[in-house]
Formats: sequence, C-alpha cells, structure tokens
Amino acid sequence: MADRVTVIGWDGSPLTAAATSALGAATLVAGAAHHLDLPEIPPHAERVRLGSLDLAARRIAAHRGTAVVLADGDPGFFGVVRTLRAPEHGLEVEVVPAVSNVAAAFARAGMPWDDAQIVVAHPRTLRRAVNVCRAHPKVAVLTSPGAGPAELALLLEGVHRTFVICEELGTAREQVTVLTSDKAADHLWRDPNVVIVIGGAAAPDGGRGTWIAGRDPGGTGGRGWAQPLPADPAAPASAGDAEQLRALQLARTGPRTGDLVWDIGSGSGAFATDAARFGAAVIAIDTDRAACARTDAAARRAGVHVQVVHGHAPQVLERLPEPDVVRIGSGGAPVVTACTDRRPQRIVAHASTRDEAEAIGAALTAGGYTVTCALLQSVELDPVGWAERERSVVFLLSGTRADHVP
Repeated sequence: MADRVTVIGWDGSPLTAAATSALGAATLVAGAAHHLDLPEIPPHAERVRLGSLDLAARRIAAHRGTAVVLADGDPGFFGVVRTLRAPEHGLEVEVVPAVSNVAAAFARAGMPWDDAQIVVAHPRTLRRAVNVCRAHPKVAVLTSPGAGPAELALLLEGVHRTFVICEELGTAREQVTVLTSDKAADHLWRDPNVVIVIGGAAAPDGGRGTWIAGRDPGGTGGRGWAQPLPADPAAPASAGDAEQLRALQLARTGPRTGDLVWDIGSGSGAFATDAARFGAAVIAIDTDRAACARTDAAARRAGVHVQVVHGHAPQVLERLPEPDVVRIGSGGAPVVTACTDRRPQRIVAHASTRDEAEAIGAALTAGGYTVTCALLQSVELDPVGWAERERSVVFLLSGTRADHVP
C-alpha cells in the first residue's frame, strides 16, 4: 500500500505550498493529461493517466511509495476522494482542496448558488438530471461525455431554460457561453464543462436568500400537503380533488426529486402542485383549457413549476417524455392501458363505480402491474354542530410495476 496518498484539487490557479511540497515528494502521480504536464511533477515519478478511478485506486494501493492524485476543482465535491476512500481500496488520504467547478461556474456567471440544485449527469442518470432541471429554477449540472449540454437540451424539449455553459474552467481554453436551451443542441461542447440551467418558477422568497442550501423543503406553500385549494366557483366539482384521496394518491406514488410525474386530467391542479412541491418534475394534462389555466395558476401560487399540456389522452401522451409515476384523474381503462405501455414505476387511478374500478384494475394487471384497491369513504363534518356537510365515496387503485425493485 502507498505510504502516503495526497489528493490535490486544481482550479487553474498556482499550486499552493502544500500542494507543491506533496508533488515534489511523489513517486507516483495520477491525473488527467493536463495534470500530468505540470512542471512541478518530479521527472522520476510514475505517471498514471486517470481513466477508470477504480483501476487507478488499485494501482495506488499496490504502490510502495508516496502517491499524489490531481483532480479538477474540489476533489471532495462529487470527486475522486469518495472512490479512493471506498472500503475495497483501504486508502487513507490527505486532501488539498481547491475551488469547486460549480463554485467557479457561478462566479463566472456572477450569481449566488446557495439556492441551486446540483446534479451529476452520466448517460445512466441523464434523464433524472433533466427532470431536476424541469422542476427547479436554478440547477448546476456536472456533465460527462454523452451527457452534456446538447443532450440536456434535447431532453428538455418543450421546456424553455437559459443555459450558462462553462467549458474547461481554470484552463487557458476556458470559455463561458450563455444561450437558450433550444440552441444548445446546435453546438459541439468541450469536456469537462458545467451547465447552469436557469428558468421556471421564481424563488418563493423573492430572491432574498434562504437558510438552507439547495431546495428549501418548507419554502413553497407552507406546511403539509393535500391542502384545500382556494374555492373556484367556475370549477366543476370532482371527486378527484378531495384532499383525503389526494393525500393517499401522493402516498402511493411517492413523487421525489429526479422523478417525472404525469397528472392526466389535472382538474384543479392540486395533485400536480403537491407533486411539484415534493421536488418532482410534473407534466399536467387536461382536455379543458380552463382546467389547464387553473393548474397553471395553482402552481404559480405555490411557487413551483408545472408544465401544462392541453390535449386528449391517450393521444397526447405519445409525444411526452417517459414518466416515473402517473396519476390518472380521467380517461378510465383506455388511458391506463396507454400508460402501462410506457412502463412507469407506479400508477394511481380512481373510479366512482365498481365496474369502472374493475376495468381499471384489469388494465393494470394486463400491463404487468401488481394492483391494490381500496374503497375510500370520507365525511366532512361541521365542527360546530357536527352535522354532515359532504360525503365522498371513491375507489382508489394503484399499480406497482412487477419487475421494479424499490
């Protein structure tokens, strides 16, 4: 095992005295090509080009001597320190930090970033990173080959955002480009780069600042969820808008950051707004333009972003991106079948009659989902005289994909 392992962050500025001293004593240096060209590296030191971090970590662990690993930005922030410290390698490291690429990108943009979401985009996580960009007004994306600005832009089709693209930060080839997301796919971008994605709902605090980094879990809409929306005399009454049913639908679907939720038959926009408050990206679909307007207004009041699509399901669903969870407020079994074809992890629907519930359950089962059904009855009471105000009876059906492991 290496006698000593020092990880040095490099942000383009001159190396510190501690970093220079560690490099001068190194018998093995690992890093990217531009790191291995640094003049401070001793000519006799073994040089390891970083490709697979696991392979490099094994070589370092087998080395007898003093090892140094060079990494861009802060190596403890989505960096190599996590891999080197993994139990299978058994390496204890000393870290010489530097300014992270995310901090540098926001500095170049002249923007605060304590309220930003930060995600890493690899080809396997790209879709979830895009969903965060759909849902949140300020996101920094640490990209990788095959999951860069062009790929982000293509998957964001239909959602307008501003991109601040920072290429090769800290090097002589550094470049910062600001453009709209629909233009980003028309360019070739150099790695490594950081993309700041701006747009969507305004910050609920009006830009005055926050007390917690990232997304404030209590900053939109107050405490709790499934709260009643302001009364709208023009809106038709719907069992799907009942708070009790909505609370159970949220519990069964479990929307979260990185998910894309379809709310089909959004009605008042209550479910869509609640799902967005949990951090999910939401597309609300309704055939009624007035319902679309109500959904948009509800999301704005809550300070969250919901993409509203006017159209008829199941036809309109064909051009939408892949969902993780689906709530079906209208359309019955035909819409359920169209949704099962897209293989979301979970689907919830409700029915007012047993025949309709059986048809929905059969469609979920045929689509390969494990189905549960509950008959829900709620009675709203007047707390003064305890008289009954309103009674609601509805079937709640939920389907979980049989091949999905939570």
